[in-house]
Amino acid sequence: MSLHDLYREHSDQIQFITIYIREAHPVDGWWFGKGFMNILLKLSGSKVSWDIYDPKTIQERRAAAGDCAQSLGYGIKTFVDEMDDAVNKAYAAWPTRLYLINKEGTVVYAGGPGPFGFKPGALEQAIQNYLAKE
Repeated sequence: MSLHDLYREHSDQIQFITIYIREAHPVDGWWFGKGFMNILLKLSGSKVSWDIYDPKTIQERRAAAGDCAQSLGYGIKTFVDEMDDAVNKAYAAWPTRLYLINKEGTVVYAGGPGPFGFKPGALEQAIQNYLAKE
């Protein structure tokens, strides 16, 4: 189960959004080096670039978010966290997390931190449970 699969299956019932936060492994930050990052890229099957510098301006962050959204090809609208990282801090989103939030704004599912807690199948189950109660 991928996010793309979830979106295709439930986009008529659930509003999906992606919020691009800060870079998890920027070259000028917590980076493992090109060789190791290329191994991770191959193992994960990810299509995104892992040799990106940490954006210093909102324009740079928006450009990185656009590149990421295009590479992943989820088809889900992408928003960008401001440079103060307010969304990231409020949702403990770094490096990546999945959430399901109901119409009242209550978190009904909070996935674990990625990459190991990034489980679209668990989000699928949470969506099914939520829709069954509606």
